[in-house]
Amino acid sequence: MNLRAISSSLLAATSLIAVAESRSLDVTVTNTLDTDRQGHPVIVDLDKHAAGLDITKATATIGGREIATQLDDLDNDGIADELVMVIDIPANDAATINVTLDTEGTQSQYEPATYAYIKLRDEKKTHVKVDAISFPGDIDVKTTYNSIYGHGAVMEGLHNALRIYMDNRQSIDLYGKSTPRLELDVTGFYTTPEQLAEGYGRDILWAGKSVAAGSFRGYRNGAPCTIDTVASRGQSVIVTGPLRSIVEVTDKDWIYNGKRHQMKQRYTIYARRHDFDVDVTITGITADDLFCTGIQKLETDNEGFIEADGLAGSRGSNVPDKKHPELPETLGLGLHVSPVNNGGMSEDEYNYLAMLTPDSNGKIHYTVNIGAEREADGFKSAESWFDNLRKWHKELSTPCIIEIK
Repeated sequence: MNLRAISSSLLAATSLIAVAESRSLDVTVTNTLDTDRQGHPVIVDLDKHAAGLDITKATATIGGREIATQLDDLDNDGIADELVMVIDIPANDAATINVTLDTEGTQSQYEPATYAYIKLRDEKKTHVKVDAISFPGDIDVKTTYNSIYGHGAVMEGLHNALRIYMDNRQSIDLYGKSTPRLELDVTGFYTTPEQLAEGYGRDILWAGKSVAAGSFRGYRNGAPCTIDTVASRGQSVIVTGPLRSIVEVTDKDWIYNGKRHQMKQRYTIYARRHDFDVDVTITGITADDLFCTGIQKLETDNEGFIEADGLAGSRGSNVPDKKHPELPETLGLGLHVSPVNNGGMSEDEYNYLAMLTPDSNGKIHYTVNIGAEREADGFKSAESWFDNLRKWHKELSTPCIIEIK
């Protein structure tokens, strides 16, 4: 083989070897409010800021101190789509995060502060975890509901947890914690008296005929309606990680007002926060379609309000487990609706409601807040809870300014 042939062979071999790449970003987050922000999510779109790169490791520092990061693959193609960080920002101040993105190496392990799972109910009570599950639409909803341990996907942060029922209601049920930690792998939403005595949390909400805590509904004949006729309904864990967990609910060929709709609901919980985000995408929308969400009026000593700019709040007590009336729970609920989706606020016998208007892409966004009195630092009055909600609403309505260079 001559020298030219050898050189060509070496060049061809070299071209097959992936070359590690690194990219540095400075992410500046500015808080323009007169109040501190705690646990503020910072998201970097890697399709935009690391285009063409398969990022496998991210390192971030503020003032030389490393902070936790999370790389999320949101479309299951094996390539990270977003970088997630969660930081605190003082009032009228800014923080600059120095980020290094690498195509070689693996993520550092950080202490988990969120978690999501779907577990199957089985005869041997092994409760095997699965990434996703889907049922044909003609399966009885009681069967789908009872086939999942906990009756649906579960996700938790340090302060609370929620589950999304695997049936036509797709109701959101809540779990409050006495101690800030991850604990649902221990209690599974079914806290025993012994666990309760040891300081574990428990189910804190009875949904009844209400929309519970931010459950998505259609709206027909002057009342919320459930997602009844579908070709299939499913749930999947999109992400479970130290800083963010995401669960997706899918309804294929939802027949609503006589027309087919495709719908996906994504529920997102971030580290150290009491609230969770809901993002709904619907296709096939017609002029006849109305949608809503809301928060329930608690069954005992309820106090609450709605405000025209998309805020609702309630606080009171209820008995989550009707077999144990001696174990009532007191909690507060809050709802913030994105201005572009706010179709008007109202109330009925059971709920404080928000009518939802999809944007031009069929998207809806709202956020639900939870405050269990059983928390060590929990709110002990409706007045303090409502003051907290108005501060929270102002924060969500005034996003931080984020610059990425």
